[in-house]
Amino acid sequence: MSTVLRNSGARWNALARWLHWSIALLVFVQIPLGWLASTWELSPAKLGLFAWHKSLGILVLALMVLRIVWRTTHRPPPWPLAMGRGERRAARLTHASLYLLLVLLPLTGWIVNDAAGVPFSIFRLVPLPSFVGPDEAVADAVARVHHGLSLALVALLVLHVGAALRHQFVLRDGVLERMLPSGRRAR
Repeated sequence: MSTVLRNSGARWNALARWLHWSIALLVFVQIPLGWLASTWELSPAKLGLFAWHKSLGILVLALMVLRIVWRTTHRPPPWPLAMGRGERRAARLTHASLYLLLVLLPLTGWIVNDAAGVPFSIFRLVPLPSFVGPDEAVADAVARVHHGLSLALVALLVLHVGAALRHQFVLRDGVLERMLPSGRRAR
């Protein structure tokens, strides 16, 4: 099996790395896009921002489903030997929380859209099926949940990025390099 599909002894495989960085890029676009869309006055620009935010959110959901399937069927590279049990446990909990949030956020956004009674097509091409009927109270309640989950995601991202940088520049144990694109080394 090629390294595209198999984790090496010390690195994630190419597909895992591609999924990680693709989702990361989308999330780092989604955060300001969602904030802008929610704070602007009602206008065509605001509606366009929301259309992009929703479409990218569904793309994140699809990629996360693929990533979860991939992750459950492929063993990860081993942790560095110097990494303690508590730190490994914290890393597993953080990753599981990130995965959960990256599924729940698009789902709650989808529910908000449905409950608001807004028809939507992903990238204006594919109609998004509705699974919740119009209900303003549900839309408002789930919108608050969506916002809270987004704040939790930002906090976890700060923790995740901070931990990766700590591993790279303080501990120098190669954890970050396991996920870097092929042939690249962090300095």
